[in-house]
Amino acid sequence: MLWWRAARDGRRKALPEDDFREVNGPKGDDTMQTVRWGILGPGRISRKFAAALGEAEGAVLVAVGSRDGARAAAFAADFGIAPAHAHGSYEALAADPLVDAVYIGTPHSGHEEHTLLCLARGKHVLCEKPLAINAAQAERMIAAAHAGGLALMEAVWTRFLPSIVRVRELVDEGHIGEVRLVTADFGFRAAFDPDSRLFAPQLGGGSLLDLGIYPLTLASMLCGDPVDIQATANLGVTGVDEEIAIILRHARGELAVLAASLRVDTPREAHIMGTKGHIRIICPWWAGTRIGVRVGDGDEQVIDLPSRGAGYTHEAEAFMDLIRAGRTESAVMPLRESLAVMRTMDAVRAQCGVRYPVDGDGS
Repeated sequence: MLWWRAARDGRRKALPEDDFREVNGPKGDDTMQTVRWGILGPGRISRKFAAALGEAEGAVLVAVGSRDGARAAAFAADFGIAPAHAHGSYEALAADPLVDAVYIGTPHSGHEEHTLLCLARGKHVLCEKPLAINAAQAERMIAAAHAGGLALMEAVWTRFLPSIVRVRELVDEGHIGEVRLVTADFGFRAAFDPDSRLFAPQLGGGSLLDLGIYPLTLASMLCGDPVDIQATANLGVTGVDEEIAIILRHARGELAVLAASLRVDTPREAHIMGTKGHIRIICPWWAGTRIGVRVGDGDEQVIDLPSRGAGYTHEAEAFMDLIRAGRTESAVMPLRESLAVMRTMDAVRAQCGVRYPVDGDGS
C-alpha cells in the first residue's frame, strides 16, 4: 500500500514508511507518550474537538483559554479540566507549562495571531482551517513554526478520515485509472447575521474560507496545484461571497469543478472520475463514512468506513504522532500544500472581488 500526496509539480508521490503512522497510528508502542492538550477558544468546533480527544489514544485535555473567564470555566467543567487551568486569556493558556499542544478553534481572523502566540511559548499547534486569512499570514505562521522547531498543522480533519484514506488508496492503486475530473460541493442555507463569522468580512466570512476550502483541499489532494483558476461569486451586502463557483485546471489536464454556498443546500457529494471508473463520496462527503466505487460498466459497490469522535479523533492522533516522532510537519497534510491552497483562495477572491481588512498587510 502506498500513500501519496500532491507534490510540487502536481504529481503523486509515495510517502516514506514513517508516514504510515499518520493514518494508521504507531506500531507496537506500549509506552506511548501522553500529549497534553490545551484548547484556545471554547466555541462550537472546539467542543467537538474536545469530545473527540476523549477517544484519541494517548491524549489528555488539560487546559482551555478564553477571553471570557466564565466561558472558560464552563468549558472546563464540561470536559473535566481542573479549574486552575481554565484560563481567562489566550496568553495564560499559551504560557501554561502543563500544555504540550494547542488546538486553535477561534474564528478565521484570529488564526495567525493565536498560532504565533502559542508557537512563541513553545507549544505545538493544530490550527483549525483555513490556516489563515491569506497566504501572507500563512507564510509567517509557517516560518515561525520552522524557526521554533515546532509542529504546525492545518486541521483539515477530512484528510484523515477512513473514507478519504480509502479513496486515496483506490486512486493510487489504479482502480479507476487516471483521474480526469473531480466535482465537489458544500452548501447550506445560513440565516443572515452581518456580525457572524459567516458574513462579517473582519472575521474572514464568506462561503469560500468556511466551506469552499473543503472541495479545494480535495482537488489539491487528488490533482496537485492548479495551473489555471477560474472563479465567480455572488457577493452579499457585507461584501463577502455568499455563493461561489470555481473551475481548476491542473498540471496533467485534470479538471475540478467546485462550489460552495451560504444561500442554498447543495447535494454535498464528491465525485472522482477516472479513465476506468468512478468514486462517489456519499453525503456529507467531507465527513463521509461511505463511498461508492464503480469500475467500468459494473455496479457501484458501497463501502462503509466509520469514523471515530465525529471524525476529529483521526486528525488528533495523526498530530500527536508527529509530536512523538519529533517531526514538525505532516506528510498527509503538509504545510506546503496548506500554503498552496491558501494562495489558490487568494486568487479566487481576487477574481471575485472579495477583500478582507487584513488584505492590506501585503498579501
